[in-house]
Amino acid sequence: MSSTPIKILLVEDDELFRLGLRVRLQQETGLEIIAEAEDGETAIELVNQHSLDVVILDVGLPGIGGIEACYQIKQKYPNLPVLVLTSHSQKSLITRLIEVGAQGYCLKGVAAEKLVLALCSVASGASWWDETATREIRSTFASDHHQYELENSSKPAHKLTQREQQILSLLAAEKTNQEIAIALYITPGTVRVHVHTILQKLEVRDSEALRRNRSQAVVVALQKRLIKDDLI
Repeated sequence: MSSTPIKILLVEDDELFRLGLRVRLQQETGLEIIAEAEDGETAIELVNQHSLDVVILDVGLPGIGGIEACYQIKQKYPNLPVLVLTSHSQKSLITRLIEVGAQGYCLKGVAAEKLVLALCSVASGASWWDETATREIRSTFASDHHQYELENSSKPAHKLTQREQQILSLLAAEKTNQEIAIALYITPGTVRVHVHTILQKLEVRDSEALRRNRSQAVVVALQKRLIKDDLI
């Protein structure tokens, strides 16, 4: 863990749960809780006021709610990671969280060590989707795949090169540009060029959200069966 503490905004309306979470996270020398909020509106105000590395966000918040708060935060601060910590696990919720730009998702009750790992991962630029989320995503892909193929069977496909397939698979494994560059013996700049080309071939070049959140590019690739869903 870096010698510079990861600065956290903790957004949770359950005061007792928030207290317990704060006490546990403050035991980690590499983490620092900068501010706390009980609702989405306050969370957005605090994001504007503080220099942060990651936001821990509950979904079931009063007021505008956690999803809208995530959306507004990511619109203004696209590089600020948001880790969702919630008791809800519906497919529609997980899909919506991906759409609004969340970098990660954990269910409440997750082991403290795993939560710390998730925090460090999203703060470093990676994504973190726990077992429940990946299972729901796979299930969605399985049920939607046949209909997708019927709707797109007549459309020309932009084939990915072997190198682009390799990079897409590493993206699915949540590797950073630096890690991909090391694995493939190329420069991080070359990786970025390949990722841009992949997004164009996946026909998501007009979506700023997809450029910012590489996990969404993986979702599109899985829907198009360009990589196997057992990679996530």
